[in-house]
Amino acid sequence: MAKKEISYSEAMAEIDSILTGIEQDELDVDELSEKVKRVSFLIKLCKDKLHNTRQEVEKIFEDMNQDDNDE
Repeated sequence: MAKKEISYSEAMAEIDSILTGIEQDELDVDELSEKVKRVSFLIKLCKDKLHNTRQEVEKIFEDMNQDDNDE
């Protein structure tokens, strides 16, 4: 079964949850490394999603401007 892709908002919520746990000393040393790795992965995922969304929006505006110029 394929893994469900994490949405931007789900990733941000998980990052927030992990950071709250770290700030409140809820994680033991054994968990800390894994949680930091997870946050690193989630941050990269969010950055990629933002980058892709920006490119898509720019493309839409380019297409709209092209359509306006064709008229």
